[in-house]
Amino acid sequence: MLTFIGLGLYDERSITVEGREALRSADRVFAEFYTSRLVGADVDDLEAYHDAEIEVRSREGVERDPEAILAAAADGHAAFLTAGDTMISTTHTDLRLRAEERGIDTRVIHGVTAQSAASSLTGLQNYRFGKATTLPFPYAHGGDDVPGSVIDTIEANRERGLHTVVYLDIKVGTGPTGPDPDHEEYMTADVAAGLLADGWEDALAVVVARAGAPDAVVAADRLSALAQREFGDPLHLLVIPGDLHHVEADALAGLAGAPADLIEE
Repeated sequence: MLTFIGLGLYDERSITVEGREALRSADRVFAEFYTSRLVGADVDDLEAYHDAEIEVRSREGVERDPEAILAAAADGHAAFLTAGDTMISTTHTDLRLRAEERGIDTRVIHGVTAQSAASSLTGLQNYRFGKATTLPFPYAHGGDDVPGSVIDTIEANRERGLHTVVYLDIKVGTGPTGPDPDHEEYMTADVAAGLLADGWEDALAVVVARAGAPDAVVAADRLSALAQREFGDPLHLLVIPGDLHHVEADALAGLAGAPADLIEE
């Protein structure tokens, strides 16, 4: 049995009760934190709280060499942990398919996602979001600007009146010069806003910082203004709103401090 468990967004306690029980009953526990990580806990915190030894796998150890995980699942009960919801990344879908192909039973226990939290925290209605996109560090795509695919996604959503979640790049184990096991870098919302402001300087945007944490921050303003502010520790994301329902406009004003002139436009 291979059980995929989403840990939620903040710390070792953010997991569901169902997920906690499955984690504690597993014979071996694996995890990856290169696609995302918990804001308020590290591996030691997870191990202490759940009384389990956790084997952290690199991207290569999940995508290219998952044999240890699959073998453990074939011989007993293995748990695979990720921050947020466990099936948001295609990496994990691939691992589940490999297990199924080998006749290994699989199970998915969901956790809260950054996208659902962004909707909840901002007051933007979840069914009014379009396709999401990820803004990479400039060095990661060989340029010094915003990739055309990111621009196209935002523009297509705006034309349809839809909101866009912009996930911000995470680099763990690789940096500007290539593989580096000690490298850990998280794009911050001010940097992202600065990159996007080159094309949409006066566009309304919303920063969501540390969703799920007690000190979560939600701030709405022009991209150019957000680029001049600091939002504290990661993880951050941006939302580029589309057309606003009057309740959404009220929420951005009341919950995120959006300037009146931006939400009235």
